Amino acid sequence: MINPVCGRVIKVIPRTYNVKSVRIAVDGPIIYKAGQFLRVKLNNNDQLQRYLSISSSPTEEGYLEFTKKITSSDFSAAVSALKTGDLVSVEYPYGAFTLERAAVKIAFISGGIGITPIRSMCKFAADKKLDLDIVLLYANNSVKDIAFHEDFNNMQQEYKGLRVTHVLCEKDMEFSCVVGRINSQVIEKEIPDFQDRFFFLCGPPSMVE
Repeated sequence: MINPVCGRVIKVIPRTYNVKSVRIAVDGPIIYKAGQFLRVKLNNNDQLQRYLSISSSPTEEGYLEFTKKITSSDFSAAVSALKTGDLVSVEYPYGAFTLERAAVKIAFISGGIGITPIRSMCKFAADKKLDLDIVLLYANNSVKDIAFHEDFNNMQQEYKGLRVTHVLCEKDMEFSCVVGRINSQVIEKEIPDFQDRFFFLCGPPSMVE
C-alpha cells in the first residue's frame, strides 16, 4: 500500500561535497523494504518533486532518509536549503529493487549516487546478519566522491557477508582501489564467480549499459 504522509526534517547530513542525506520523521509505523523508493515533494510545490531511493534501512527505526546529489536544478536548491523542522511531503514505498528477488550470492554494481538503494540493502543485510555473500563494485571519479564511505567501511568490519571494491577514475596512492571504469575485465577479476551471482545494477545509464 502506498502511504502519502507529511514528515518533518530531523537531520541533514553532508555525505560528500555535493551529496546530502535528509532524514525525516513521519507519524505512524514506517514500513518499506530495503531498496525501495519514494516520491518527495518540497515546499508544497508540484514543480519541486522527484522520485528518490530510500537510502536508510528498515532496521534504522524512527525515520526515512533520502539522499540527493546537489546539482544546479531548482529541486536540488530546495533540498540544499532544507533544515531541521522543515515539512516535507513523501509518498512511499515504490519499487521491486529489493533483496527478495536475489539468491544467496549477490553482486551489486553501482556508480555515483546510484549507491543509495544499495546502501539500504547492504545496511539491512548487515544489521540482520543475513546469510548472504555480497560483493559490491562501487564506481566514482575520486575518493572525495564516495558517498557513505564510512558506512561501508563499518559494515565490512561488522558483517562478514560483504566485500566492497572501489573503482575510481583518479588514482590515489593512499587508497586501495581499482583504477579505471567498471567493465567486463574488472568484473571477471573482482568477481570471478560472477556466473553464480544475482546482479543488481544502479547508476548512470551509460554505466548500466
